[in-house]
Amino acid sequence: MKVVSGQVMQLMDKRAIGEFGIPGLDLMERAGRGCADAIVETFGAGTGKRAVIVAGKGNNGGDGFVVSRLLSERGWDAPVLLLAAPEAIAGDAAANLARLSSGVVKSVPQGIAGERELFEGATVIVDALLGTGMKSEVSGIYGEAIDAINAAGVPVIAVDIPSGVDSATGKVLGRAVRADLTVTFALPKLGNILNPGAELCGRLVVADIGMPDAVVAEAEGVEFTDLPSAALLFRPRPATAHKGTGGHTLVVAGSTGKTGAAAMAANSALRAGAGLVTLAVPALLHPILEAKTTEAMTIPLGPGAKGYLQAGALPEIAAAAAVRDVVALGPGLGTAPSTVYLVHSLLAALRQPIVLDADALNAVAPDPSILLKRKGLITVLTPHPGEMARLINGSVPEVEEDRIGCARDFATRYQVHLILKGARSIIAAPDGRIAVNGSGNPGMASGGMGDVLTGVVAALIGQGYDPFTACRLGAFVHGFAADLLLETRGSQGMCATDVQEALPAAMDRIARTRGTHHVLDTDNTSQGE
Repeated sequence: MKVVSGQVMQLMDKRAIGEFGIPGLDLMERAGRGCADAIVETFGAGTGKRAVIVAGKGNNGGDGFVVSRLLSERGWDAPVLLLAAPEAIAGDAAANLARLSSGVVKSVPQGIAGERELFEGATVIVDALLGTGMKSEVSGIYGEAIDAINAAGVPVIAVDIPSGVDSATGKVLGRAVRADLTVTFALPKLGNILNPGAELCGRLVVADIGMPDAVVAEAEGVEFTDLPSAALLFRPRPATAHKGTGGHTLVVAGSTGKTGAAAMAANSALRAGAGLVTLAVPALLHPILEAKTTEAMTIPLGPGAKGYLQAGALPEIAAAAAVRDVVALGPGLGTAPSTVYLVHSLLAALRQPIVLDADALNAVAPDPSILLKRKGLITVLTPHPGEMARLINGSVPEVEEDRIGCARDFATRYQVHLILKGARSIIAAPDGRIAVNGSGNPGMASGGMGDVLTGVVAALIGQGYDPFTACRLGAFVHGFAADLLLETRGSQGMCATDVQEALPAAMDRIARTRGTHHVLDTDNTSQGE
C-alpha cells in the first residue's frame, strides 16, 4: 500500500479537483462520511450517543463539520466547538459550516479552557483541529485544546491524523492528540505509520474518497507492507516443488560464545523455506553447531584451536559459495582482526548475493566504500540503529531523527539494499525506493532477533525473490511471526527461537490471505535487538 506525506496529499487533492473535475466540496463530503461511518461502525447509531467535534478553522475543521451533520442525521447529538470566529472560515469548510443546524456550533476563538464541561457525557470526541498541514510547534489555544482532549477520558477519533503529529515524519510538534481511532483519507500518511505518530493514531482506518487511480499511481510515496500487501508479494510453493526450488543458503557465522547466532540464522533460513542450508563455522565450534542444527549441513573451517574464522578460510568459503545461491554473513562472527580482514576479502571475492548482519556490519563500518566493490551485485545490510550509526560515522539520535532519509542515503550511495531495523523497520533500495514494515511488536526487543531476520531474508533471496521484495517480505514475515506469538503468549519473555519456530505458521497465514480491505493496527512495533 502506498503511503504519502501530507504535502503530497495536498497535491493529489489539487490534481483531483483541477484535472479530473472533482469538486473540493465532494472530496470533503466523502472524507467526513468516511469518518462518520467509522464512528457509527465502532459505537453504533441511534439516540443517546454524543460526539463533541473540536474543530479548527481549516479544511480539517471542514471535515469535522461534515462529521457533525452526518452523525446528527443518524441520531447522534453532535455539537461543534469551533476554535475560531465563524467569519474566519473560508472555502469548502465555510460551505459545510453553513449547512449545520442552528445552535450546533459554539464558537470559542478564545479557546476551550472554560468549555471542558461540554466533554462530560460524550461518547466520543472528534479531533478536527489541525490536519496534515501543520509543521510548527503547537501552542496557544490549539495546544490547550489538545491537552483538554487528552485529559477528557473519552474515546478520541482523529480526522486524517492526530492534531500535533507531523504528517511527513510522525514526530510530535510539541504536543499531540492521543487518538483511539484515526480515519485517514485516500492513502495513509507517513505520520500515520511512523512512530511516535503511529502510536498516537490508535487503530488506523483508510477511507476511500474516490481519488482517481491515475492520481494515486503517480503520487510520490513509499510502500507500507501490511498483511494484504505481503500476501501479494508472497509466492506459494508449487505442487512440483523440490529442495532445489527453495535454493541453497550458505551461512558464514559463529565464534566462541556466539554459536547461538549462527544456529538461529541457519535454522531460520530453513524455517523460511530454504531447500538446503550449509553452515560454515570455525572448526573448534563444529561439534556444537552439529548438535544445534539438525537439518543444516556444516563445514568446519580452519585448523587449530581458534574459536573464530580467520583470513585463511577465504578459499574454502569461496568454493562453498560458488555452488550456493546466497550467502548470509556475520551472525556471531566476532571482530578479531583476522575475521574483519576475511569479511573484506569475501565482499571483494564473492559474486553471489550476500546478506550482511551483526559483526559483518561492524567489519564494514570503518570504511563502507568497500561495498562499492560489489556494485551491480546483490548486497543486503540489516543494521539496527546502533550499527547504522557506526556505518554512517554518526550517532543513534542522528539515525532516529530521519530514519527514511538515513536508510535511503546509504542505500543509494553504496548501491545496496538495506533494512534499518526497529519499530517500523525501513527498507531502502539502491534506486531510492522505500518501504516501511507494518508487522512486529515490543516482544521482539530481545537478543537474537536480527539473526533470525538474516536467515529469513537470505532464504527468500535463495528462493528467487528480487532483493527489494525479499527485504520487504522478510521483514514482514519476521515481525508477523512475532505477532502470532503475541496473540497466544504475550510479549513478555518472547525469544528469537520462538519467532524462528513460528515462521512457517506466519508464512502459511500470509499465503492464505487475499483480502484488500486495509484496516491498520498501528500499535508500537519493534524488530531486532
